Amino acid sequence: MPGRHITDCQTRLYMKSRQTNGPAIAAAKAGFSTATAYRIEADPRLPSQKQKPRGRRRPDPLAGVWEGEIVPMLTAAPEVRAVAMFEEICRRHPELAAGVRRTLERRVAHWRALHGPSRDVIFRQEHPPGRMGLSDFTDMGCLGVTIAGEPLAHRLYHFRLAFSGFEHAHVVLGGESFVALAEGLQNALWALGGVPNQHRSDSLSAAFRNLDRANPG
Repeated sequence: MPGRHITDCQTRLYMKSRQTNGPAIAAAKAGFSTATAYRIEADPRLPSQKQKPRGRRRPDPLAGVWEGEIVPMLTAAPEVRAVAMFEEICRRHPELAAGVRRTLERRVAHWRALHGPSRDVIFRQEHPPGRMGLSDFTDMGCLGVTIAGEPLAHRLYHFRLAFSGFEHAHVVLGGESFVALAEGLQNALWALGGVPNQHRSDSLSAAFRNLDRANPG
């Protein structure tokens, strides 16, 4: 029938045209009949606003057991499997059809999402081969290394590939500096025989300060 399946866009076009035209002309511009125009005049809501929410097409097969039997099971033993609950409910209520199992599984999954125990959220990191290399410095003073009885003030430059675990260490005599990083990284890449796509290091504020002191101008 004319005007039976009009869209929100047609209705908006009609309402806009209606500001300067009569119902018949506005309806013609919007692409539907004059009878539909008068229905819009009586109820100017959009078609999407008139749609009624979809109701249940058949009775709930778990209405008699969900709140009184299944929810107490879930509360007492949240880890119990839906299949085990279904078998127990069928034992108590043999009249339940076999097709109710899928309904029960969906209902249990929804209940656990809303009322079940909290779960840890894990964002797994992926490190493709050859993409990421990492550098860091470690103060080795805690080892108490000495030369001729004198403590050796040194650090260890450490390079590692995130995927393969390839490692290279380089002894640094002195502080953490850009020169020490460049030398250690160069030696590590020579030993590796290649260069990763990305390189990440810790904060090098000490290196910047060292460079400023070395080059005050």
